[in-house]
Amino acid sequence: MTSRYPLRRPTFCVTSDFVHPTTTSTHLQHPTLLDWVNDFLQSKQYLQTHTLANAHPTDIFSLAVTPSQLLSASGSSSIRIHSTKGQAINPESAEDEHPYPLVQTLEKVHPLGCHHVATSGDGKTAASAGFAGELKVWTCSEEGTWEAKGEIKPDKKSAGECWAIALSEDGRALATTTHDGRINVYDTHTLSDAGTADKITQYETKGSFGLAIDISPNGEMTASGHQNGSVYIFNNTTSRLVHSLTGLIKPVRSVKFSPANKYLAVAGDARIISLYSTESGQQFANLTGHSSWIMSLDWNWSGEFLLSGSYDGKAKIWSLERRECVATQTESDNCLWAVKWLPKAAAQRNETFVTAGAGKTLAFYREASGT
Repeated sequence: MTSRYPLRRPTFCVTSDFVHPTTTSTHLQHPTLLDWVNDFLQSKQYLQTHTLANAHPTDIFSLAVTPSQLLSASGSSSIRIHSTKGQAINPESAEDEHPYPLVQTLEKVHPLGCHHVATSGDGKTAASAGFAGELKVWTCSEEGTWEAKGEIKPDKKSAGECWAIALSEDGRALATTTHDGRINVYDTHTLSDAGTADKITQYETKGSFGLAIDISPNGEMTASGHQNGSVYIFNNTTSRLVHSLTGLIKPVRSVKFSPANKYLAVAGDARIISLYSTESGQQFANLTGHSSWIMSLDWNWSGEFLLSGSYDGKAKIWSLERRECVATQTESDNCLWAVKWLPKAAAQRNETFVTAGAGKTLAFYREASGT
C-alpha cells in the first residue's frame, strides 16, 4: 500500500474534480490523526498469494478469464489455460490451499506468437490473434476443454489486419481492429471450414491504428482506442458512431466498459485513466498516479473498482466512488502487459486479480481480510 504523506492528496492519485467539501489546503499539507485513520480505513491491502514463475518462455502479452479458468498468451506459439476453481479456499491465509494448476496447453497454435486473447462473458468461446496475422476461434466443452472452432481469414492476411480483439457476452460477435482504423465485427456462428465468417458490420474511423477494443457487457456498444489518441463508441444495433471522445492525444492502449455499461475507462501513453459516460460521451474524471504508460485496464465484477497495469511494473486499484487510487502493488519493474480480475464466486469473501508481462510470471493477489 502506497503512503500518501507528507502531502496527502497530491501524492495519492486524486482527480481535480473530486475533492471532499471539508478538505482545505491546510488539511492537505498538515494531515491530522483523523486524516491518517480515515485514509487507513478507506485504503485496501492486497497480498501476493501465489506466483507461477516461467508460466511462458517469453513475455506474456494477454490474459482472459472464464468463470473457472485463466487463459494466457505470449510471444511463444502456445496458449496456456490454468484452472481457477480452487482459489481462495482459506481467505485468512496468505497461502492458497489450492494453487492454479495448468490444465491445458494449446500447442503451437500461433507460429510467431500471440498478442491478444479474449473470452466471451459466458466462458464458452475464446478468440486469439497472432503476430502472423491469424485470427482463431475456440470453444469450450462442458468438461472445460478448449477445442479449435476454426480460423477467420481476413481479406488481407497480415499482422495489421487483425490486432486487438473482443468478444460479446454470448461469443457470437467478434470485433477486431486494424492498422488503418477499421473495426471488423464477425459472426463466429457462421465460421466455415474454409475460414470465412459473415461480417456483421464494419466501422470506419480516421485511419489511425486501432490498439484497443471492447464490447459492452449488454452487447449494445463497441469502443475502440487508437494510436493518435482517438476513442470511438459505436451503437451495435444501428451500426453508427455514437460518440467521438476527446481529451487524449497520445496512443490509447486499453478501453473497458464498466459492468453496468454506464462508463468507459480509457488509458494509454498519457499515463492517466479517463472516465467517460457512455450515454453522454462526456468525460467526468481523470485518475492520475501512474508514472509510465498504462498498458491494461479491467473492472471488478461490481464496477466499484478499476485495476490498471503499467509499463513500469505497477498495478493500481482505483475506487470509482472516491475517484482515487486505493492500493498499489509493485513486485518488480518488469512491464505489465496485462492485468485481470478473477471472477468472484458467490461464497468468496475477497477478490483476486492476476498480473502478467515481461517477467514471464503469473502473479496472483488477493484482498487482505477485513479491508
